[in-house]
Amino acid sequence: MHKLQYLTLIIVIILSSACGSPNTTVGKADTTTTPTQPAQAANTKTILFFGDSLTAGYGLDDPQAESFPALIQAKLDSAKLPYKVINGGLSGETTAGGRSRIDWLLKQRVDIFILELGANDGLRGLQTAETQKNLQAIVDKVKAKYPQAKLILTGMMVPPNMGADYANAFKAVFPAVAKKNNMAFLPFLLQNVAGIKDLNQADGIHPTAKGAKIVANNVWGVLKGEL
Repeated sequence: MHKLQYLTLIIVIILSSACGSPNTTVGKADTTTTPTQPAQAANTKTILFFGDSLTAGYGLDDPQAESFPALIQAKLDSAKLPYKVINGGLSGETTAGGRSRIDWLLKQRVDIFILELGANDGLRGLQTAETQKNLQAIVDKVKAKYPQAKLILTGMMVPPNMGADYANAFKAVFPAVAKKNNMAFLPFLLQNVAGIKDLNQADGIHPTAKGAKIVANNVWGVLKGEL
């Protein structure tokens, strides 16, 4: 009788162990996208795109593949360069919103930081001094957390109907911030896209998939020098 009880106990332990193994594996899978990721993490550098709907890929059929940060990742992969792109775009984001949100994204290591914010400030006619103050605060936080990170700023413009004085003051914010912080600078993110009907969605603001490819090339022209 004792032998039977002993054998039963052994069988229960074995079955329990067998059932527990998959759970352990799933737990590891939750934190590891691929079995080789730990080895890649030590060698792969991170590029954080921090912006608004233009970065997020608003209105595109497949933002994860068609947004300009996704297209940059494809270029990096094609060139077999060890970089991982993180799309930190959020539709509707202002520079003030970005200033509040950046700390959360900086919890992960950043090697190259690309700042694309300000368009929504301009469309709302917000004070350019506040836009510049917020952009500087975001840059300061990145520099404090990752002093070795390379920094890139993308410039933006507002439509003519905002008035010449405001449009000029707004445009001047970006080169000023870039110069102060020694950032690589793209004067106008939407160069060769803005105002071209076939390259923009019905709202006339957000690029189509075709337009996003041009935006990606604009960014790549600056980014490749920082890799």
